[in-house]
Amino acid sequence: MSDEALRRIVEENWNALEAEQTTTERSLRIAPLPVDTEEGTLVAAVDHEGYRHLLVPIPANRKIRSSLDGPVLRLSKRALEDADTYQNYADLILLQGDFGDLFTELCVDVLDATRGLPQSPVKALYGVLDRWKALFRTQGPVLTPEQAAGLFGELVVLKRLLEKDPSAHRLWRGPSGYRHDFWGGVTAVEVKTSISPEGRRPRIHGLDQLEAPGGGTLWLVWIRLQRVVSAEVGIGFTELIRHALDLCDDERALLDLLAEAGYRPADAGRYRDVRYSVGEERWYRVTPDFPGLTGEALASAGVTVSALDVTYSIDLSGDPPVPLSSDQVESALGRLTQEPA
Repeated sequence: MSDEALRRIVEENWNALEAEQTTTERSLRIAPLPVDTEEGTLVAAVDHEGYRHLLVPIPANRKIRSSLDGPVLRLSKRALEDADTYQNYADLILLQGDFGDLFTELCVDVLDATRGLPQSPVKALYGVLDRWKALFRTQGPVLTPEQAAGLFGELVVLKRLLEKDPSAHRLWRGPSGYRHDFWGGVTAVEVKTSISPEGRRPRIHGLDQLEAPGGGTLWLVWIRLQRVVSAEVGIGFTELIRHALDLCDDERALLDLLAEAGYRPADAGRYRDVRYSVGEERWYRVTPDFPGLTGEALASAGVTVSALDVTYSIDLSGDPPVPLSSDQVESALGRLTQEPA
């Protein structure tokens, strides 16, 4: 059974259980899931407060980790008894509904891992929790204003790509330090973001950043952001991230990319007040006469290139270069999403 099928079954079970009525405060509404272990079947559950649970069967003498206890997740030991059976479980509970989508992904990971380790379901559970804890743990300093704005600019483009293809996160190469922010094979996009109210002077890093992929095409995107405080204007930093996650067909993969870029969900509170309006978004096709300095151009001019760590600025304040029309931008986005990356 595929992960998508498991995801659908988990969600359908929780939705059905939430629609039922509970009789006492201690009651759980439960539904078996299609994953069996040597200790029993995994179970989806909803309690009287509406919290979602994943129950992983364990032996009666097994102790459960005590380190996971809110505010989002709690892990504890629970016994369920009916007229015929008495079973102990590791009970994983979601305590904040805002994380419902991520909790589903986590539970699908647990189900998938347990299928591969049916003799030790709690070990499979711990392995998944450890990987997710590493992802959510806050590490390193908060993003600088320039770094946050740069990531926001890349997410503006990523959101537009995801609207065309839910798998477009595969094209995002900026977090890995690749020379272009988006790359599909023969098409690339480099995003430059500024929070300055004047000029269009993107900073270029290296002699290859304005070089197109071999035999392909490069577009440069210039985005000007303005920091705003009103909730009625612009879009919040974490709001844009949530939009991208909602559009993406693989939230876990996108979360990994965000972590590489310096952002983790546990950091959300640190960016709650970060909000931008997009003042300009201009797309350019990088042609041989586009302003810039490249290794290819120097080599063609017979100049021996031995310089390292070259950084310089270009001026896009006038025309030419002429930015693309909205139709041409849509065509570029569509072309990139059609490449296999």
